[in-house]
Amino acid sequence: MQAQREKAVAYVNKYKDLAIEEMRRTGVPASITLAQGILESQSGESDLAKGSNNHFGIKCAGDWTGKTILKNDDTENECFRVYKTPEDSYKDHSEFLKRKRYAALFQLDKNDYKSWAKGLKEAGYATNPKYPDLLIGLIERYQLNRFDVGE
Repeated sequence: MQAQREKAVAYVNKYKDLAIEEMRRTGVPASITLAQGILESQSGESDLAKGSNNHFGIKCAGDWTGKTILKNDDTENECFRVYKTPEDSYKDHSEFLKRKRYAALFQLDKNDYKSWAKGLKEAGYATNPKYPDLLIGLIERYQLNRFDVGE
């Protein structure tokens, strides 16, 4: 558990400035971005993050023209996006959330991470029914909401 915490803290320290920059650019709360990054990439340690710089588990939607990799997820051989850098993954994550499907999120207060977490699940970002609770738990454990005010 301690090693997991240390990895998460190191991940936050490495990517917090990028998450804040993306929040200022697009309005996606830095706390949500960081919590999703920790969860989806196992603090940057998942095969998808290490091998494909995909920190958010973003699959190949119809408009993706970049490199891809096939991995088992909800079903066998699902297509995931491959990025040149983690920074590209963070930027694409913000753009991905600007789709019509997630538009309601941007009506929420950027400091209301609980509603954002629930809204992501409602909009279909993840299949895990506990997804909002997992994000909220990470945000509160690592006090990620302090980055939503640009600290």
